[in-house]
Amino acid sequence: MGNQIIKFLRRKDFEFIEELGQGACGKTVLLKDPIINEVFVCKKYSPIYEEYRDELFDNFIREIKLLHILNHQNVVRVFNYYLYPDDKTGYILMEHVSGTDIEEYLKSHPENINSIYKQVIDAFYHLEQHGILHRDIRPLNILVSKSGEVKVIDFGFGKKTLEPKDFDKSISLNWWCEPPKEFANKVYNHSTEAYFVGKLFESIILEGVIEQFAYKGLLARMCENDPELRIENFLKIRNEILSEAFVEIEFDYPELTSYRNFADQISSAISKIEHSAKYVETPSEIIKKLDEIYKSVMLEEKVPSNKVVLKALLSGSYYYSTSELIEVSTLRGFLDLLRSCSIAKQNIIVANLHTRLDSIKRYNEKTEFDDDIPF
Repeated sequence: MGNQIIKFLRRKDFEFIEELGQGACGKTVLLKDPIINEVFVCKKYSPIYEEYRDELFDNFIREIKLLHILNHQNVVRVFNYYLYPDDKTGYILMEHVSGTDIEEYLKSHPENINSIYKQVIDAFYHLEQHGILHRDIRPLNILVSKSGEVKVIDFGFGKKTLEPKDFDKSISLNWWCEPPKEFANKVYNHSTEAYFVGKLFESIILEGVIEQFAYKGLLARMCENDPELRIENFLKIRNEILSEAFVEIEFDYPELTSYRNFADQISSAISKIEHSAKYVETPSEIIKKLDEIYKSVMLEEKVPSNKVVLKALLSGSYYYSTSELIEVSTLRGFLDLLRSCSIAKQNIIVANLHTRLDSIKRYNEKTEFDDDIPF
């Protein structure tokens, strides 16, 4: 039964509404499903240049795979796909975003630029967490709905990064702004993506003179042509945005003490973190994991192994120390802090904890070993 092929024989019919656009790899149309009374965007693979049909078909399949990995409110959703490998064609059925591209939207709604900026950063942070590069960042590929919701679209040039060689610059598009310095070394990574997102907002702000933009200093660091001077990834960008809320949200002395005691002991427990390791992001997930740990060690003075606590915060490999064990009272204080805080405060606490972890040395698992205890 496990290898049995399940065949869906019924043909699915849609009503054609209108053509939306024609690109190098095909066209997109608006379709309606009369059964559920919903509209969808359908992207058909049909390249203009027939000699590239085989080569670009692999890109089309890769786009489908990437869209199925992603699940974020600011990234376009894919509902279904239809592939015909023998004919080298196919279709992707996606959500319809009723709105305009980001440039046009902000011309009409400059007062919403801070919300739009934060949504774009969240979207690309989500891509970064899944090791995905978009590689075609331009106004037409960032849509904004009539309600002000951002949707990043068009992953035709997207790429999943699994190892260092995947950051090689393997595409050469006609970029709409000055290329970053790393292009000379044939490098395209998440810092490069941050650069193009920054330049996109910079061009909109300069063109529209949007005075109410709240992140001018952060944007300037994103737009540094030299990657050595540029803020390096969307995790750091997002954390800086969240940390700015400290100005508006006050933490009392007991709250600060609970956070700092925990952050200090966590920092002391880790000697280095593998480069591809990811942070556990959602405060609710961290609370759940720490609660399970606390219940199993609550009668102890110290946590028997630092590893069990670190697993609630990190996904991936790292080296940890057993010499200074985390105190159970510190764990409880931090857990109580998270439980008692608003969602806004929880996000600030987690962002600051990640900033603390960012200061710990990173290593490449394939090339570096030492006598610490790895996990």
